[in-house]
Amino acid sequence: MSRILLITSSPRGAESLSTRFATEIANGIRMQSGGSLIVRDLVANPAPHITQDYIKGRVMAPDTRTAEETQAVEGAMELVDELRAADVIVIGSGMMNFGPSSQLKAWIDNVTWPGVTFSYGAGVPQGLLTGKKVYLVTAARGVFSEGVYAPFDFQTNYLLHMLGFIGLTDVELLRIEGTVQGPDAAQAAIASTEAAVQALLAKVA
Repeated sequence: MSRILLITSSPRGAESLSTRFATEIANGIRMQSGGSLIVRDLVANPAPHITQDYIKGRVMAPDTRTAEETQAVEGAMELVDELRAADVIVIGSGMMNFGPSSQLKAWIDNVTWPGVTFSYGAGVPQGLLTGKKVYLVTAARGVFSEGVYAPFDFQTNYLLHMLGFIGLTDVELLRIEGTVQGPDAAQAAIASTEAAVQALLAKVA
């Protein structure tokens, strides 16, 4: 049985296509594997932005931390522990101003932790969260996978880099894009992504 972690981050609520398809993937894998599912909704339950308490507290011995440092470190460790426990991680990310949402960026800042999720032991960065499968669903209203706007996609490459940096290198990417180009284009993009999700789940079965 797979332990699945679903991370959603779009503030668009029920209109979010990244949340819709990431949830569909996570539920589909759960039904097929009979495993468990933990949902981390970063809009309803946001990760805190990085503070001095976290920066200082994470390098201090637990018994020397202030109450504020302890709270900051324990909150980040809860997020890390969710990643450690998961066999499968599904992430939904909607583009905001060419990058991921601030909610997802704050989560990344909390879990990118030297000595915990990556190390420099070999002289180069080495991710420590290995052996996990990741499904990354990115949504953008324009087309950023190719063409003139491709250089402005600071969402997908950033997320792939940061996931790989902490050891999550087995990533399958699903894009939904071009929905701003009119109703027909939006319907076609949704239908194409739905077909991609079904094909993905058929491979998992």
